[in-house]
Amino acid sequence: MQKTRFDQPGHPPATITEFEGVRSLHLGTSWVQGAMRLSKPDAIELEYVQMMMIWMLFLKNPRHIAQLGLGSAALTKFCYQRFPGARVSAAELNPNVIAICEAMFGLPPNDARLDVRRMDALDFVNDPANRGAIDVLQVDLYDEEARGPVLDSPEFYQACSDCLTEHGIMTANVFGDFDNYDRNLQHMELAFDAVVWLPEVHDANIVAIAFKNAPVLDFSDLYERASAIRKTFNLPAKKWVDGLKEWMLDQQ
Repeated sequence: MQKTRFDQPGHPPATITEFEGVRSLHLGTSWVQGAMRLSKPDAIELEYVQMMMIWMLFLKNPRHIAQLGLGSAALTKFCYQRFPGARVSAAELNPNVIAICEAMFGLPPNDARLDVRRMDALDFVNDPANRGAIDVLQVDLYDEEARGPVLDSPEFYQACSDCLTEHGIMTANVFGDFDNYDRNLQHMELAFDAVVWLPEVHDANIVAIAFKNAPVLDFSDLYERASAIRKTFNLPAKKWVDGLKEWMLDQQ
């Protein structure tokens, strides 16, 4: 029987629940910090986590994809398996999360392409080795209370931007108290050339996509790309394009 509670002192314990074929990750509270459908362990189960992959509309062959906050390792596993030409990095501060992902969520061991590190996300983005080296940065940073992003300062988002390549993209989940949304948007806009917020999905999760350099949006091309993503990766990419279009119309 595998251990289902990881509680190394000094960090929130990592536990699981299972309901109707879905295994969920918790950090000592009832908040769901990630999920995996047992019959499809390599798929991305939660809608907002799927939405974090919206960068696929703009980048087809990233060389380096990084996650800040491991969650249930859904993004890390998906990117590692579906983008064999990319290096995949993840920074996670809580050793209990890393341990439970390895034991209960199918996180593979590190190798030449996969590098899951126990470290602070701020240290990761401030590491000179990552400056201008990452094509995709996926940010989902919450503590056990899930009141808002753990890191959301202008300095943090500037460091995220500095890590990106010329055409790099950051996606970030913003969740929690209402005032988080405006603050995070303002701080992102200081650091990125363009920021778009997608419509709210379950449990008040809102995903933002931030561009190092603003792309030219051609919606006919984006819908064509979305169709290809649906066929190849089984992700609901048309909804992402609809969300981008809705944002653009609201800004006019």
